[in-house]
Amino acid sequence: MSTEQPVDPTDPAAQWRAQRREAAAAHAAALAGRQRAESTRARALIAQFVADARAGSVAPVRLHVRSYDGRARYRTPLEGWYLRRDETVGVDTAGEFYVLTAPPSLVARFRGVRPEPQDPPLVIGAGGKDGESIDLPDALARVLAGGD
Repeated sequence: MSTEQPVDPTDPAAQWRAQRREAAAAHAAALAGRQRAESTRARALIAQFVADARAGSVAPVRLHVRSYDGRARYRTPLEGWYLRRDETVGVDTAGEFYVLTAPPSLVARFRGVRPEPQDPPLVIGAGGKDGESIDLPDALARVLAGGD
């Protein structure tokens, strides 16, 4: 149900605000569409990676979550492969993508953490500092090549 009031055709400011709202909504819809398409392509790359890793005998490892400050590591029920050298991003053996960071927690030290899968990007760490981003295909290829 919409709560928008009808726009007064004699009020230019109201018309301008309505046009800006429409433009913002269209921009948000286009962005969401691009993100869905990117995630679909990334999921296909990850599925191929998992198949190649199993065929190439690249053994999965137990995945851990790091605290935001980097001082603690927490257990997870996941096995898979780290995609970044700092072990903050990984893929499990089912092909799900995870950001492996969490707030510091005493409870997590004892119970562990169960991270939620996320939509994978084509660029890991996009928008971060220089040198902190890596294209997903490059990260996957490095793991397959046995890089750390």
